[in-house]
Amino acid sequence: MAASRKNVEEIRNRVILGEFGVRNVHTTDFPGNYPGYDDTWNQKKFEQNFRIDVIQMDEGTLEFDMVGIDAAIANAFRRILLAEVPTMAVEKVFVYNNTSIVQDEILTHRLGLIPIKADPRLFEYRSAGDEEGTEIDTIQLQLKIKCTRNPRATKESSDPNELYLNHMVYSRDMEWIPIGNQADLFTDAKIGPVHDDILIAKLRPGQELDIVMHCVKGIGKDHAKFSPVATASYRLLPEITLLQPVEGELAEKLKSCFSPGVIEIERVGEKKIAKVANSRLDTCSREIIRHDDLKNLVKLARVRDHFIFSVESTGILPPDVLVSEAIKVLIAKCGRFLNELDSAEMD
Repeated sequence: MAASRKNVEEIRNRVILGEFGVRNVHTTDFPGNYPGYDDTWNQKKFEQNFRIDVIQMDEGTLEFDMVGIDAAIANAFRRILLAEVPTMAVEKVFVYNNTSIVQDEILTHRLGLIPIKADPRLFEYRSAGDEEGTEIDTIQLQLKIKCTRNPRATKESSDPNELYLNHMVYSRDMEWIPIGNQADLFTDAKIGPVHDDILIAKLRPGQELDIVMHCVKGIGKDHAKFSPVATASYRLLPEITLLQPVEGELAEKLKSCFSPGVIEIERVGEKKIAKVANSRLDTCSREIIRHDDLKNLVKLARVRDHFIFSVESTGILPPDVLVSEAIKVLIAKCGRFLNELDSAEMD
């Protein structure tokens, strides 16, 4: 009976990586699926089990653990981060002069993909059919630059950096042109490209660019340029269990089958014994299964409700702000769904 219960716990809580496949990948925690288990929704139980642990955070990246939820919710959160947290991006490009060799369409596409440093929470969505824009829904940028010969260049020089002036057009050359009272509203905000070293075009003497850009608020679901993250992904927490002691040369061989830091060698007297140091670092390559003398000594699994999230911001907003904004979007979606259910019941 105890063994049977243990097997059920494994099916419910672990995804098993076997030699010829992956087991327990389907969701089974619905009411009545297992005798003796009450899997009905319980908010108090959920609140006790659910937690978020921040593992590592810097200016551009965030790694955190989300524990105690279903994969459907974790994936919804990931998709919201990718496609439904709004940002500001170049939407309209007015090309008044372009004598470079880069076609207008290619140039505007490159401009559209440059991340714009502007807090989208301070702006409104532009109304449909509005071509001009106002200070509450539009940021205006200008790119006006002309390449000329450097009069101080030596005759023997063949280096373009010495021969020409303004021959490399970078994102730093995009200048913010305030609309209405934006100069007063955003005095402390440094509106413009997130990175100032993005190459836009190369010019030669006589060639010039004269472009005005309108940036508007949007979401990644409409166009990838509005996505606030370079990547947002998750993986299940790996779990490695040694089924019996592994010693000597076999321990060294076991260590080499995993990513660095996963398996360490511990000395007990004159013996070298393998131990699991940090299964989190494992990439689940299943390299160990190639070795007949090791594959039956280790059990590879993943914890079903423990998600390791990795969020890399494009720099428009810090990653922790992006996560909080994604949570707000998810809460709003749940609110709309509950309102629809209430409306259906009233009908």
